[in-house]
Amino acid sequence: MVRVMATGTFDLLHMGHIYFLKEAKKLGDELIVVVACDDTVRKMKHEPVTPEHMRVNIIKELKMVDDAVIGYKDDMYRIVEEIKPDIIALGYDQIHDEEKIKKELKKRGIKAEVVRLPKYKDMDDLDGTRRIIGKILSAYDFQKTMEQIEGGKDEKNRDS
Repeated sequence: MVRVMATGTFDLLHMGHIYFLKEAKKLGDELIVVVACDDTVRKMKHEPVTPEHMRVNIIKELKMVDDAVIGYKDDMYRIVEEIKPDIIALGYDQIHDEEKIKKELKKRGIKAEVVRLPKYKDMDDLDGTRRIIGKILSAYDFQKTMEQIEGGKDEKNRDS
């Protein structure tokens, strides 16, 4: 049995995440997903929109995922030691340096292959959490601008 480990924030689930996890699952028999804890998300990306306990439970519900756990705050290799994967799948855009990971795995006596997965081909403007947040903010800004322009209209007319 080949155990694959994939990691990520998975803050606002989108098709890029689904593609990544499907491709990771193809590498083996069992897919264990490590969801970044809230502290790690704050440190590496942004304030999480969805709390860690909700993110891990959402990931657990995906049919290609066999299990999901929350990662540790300080030592990302601690969870690797516990899961004991045969393969660590990295997303095409994850910041992790494959060579540094391989060196640290070797140093800790962990025998796992590191595989960088390809980019999702059908990318659109909602393929990343930051882009989704940006689109929401743009829509909000547009709405506020329209309200200022239409300031003289009453509430009933503004909604139409």
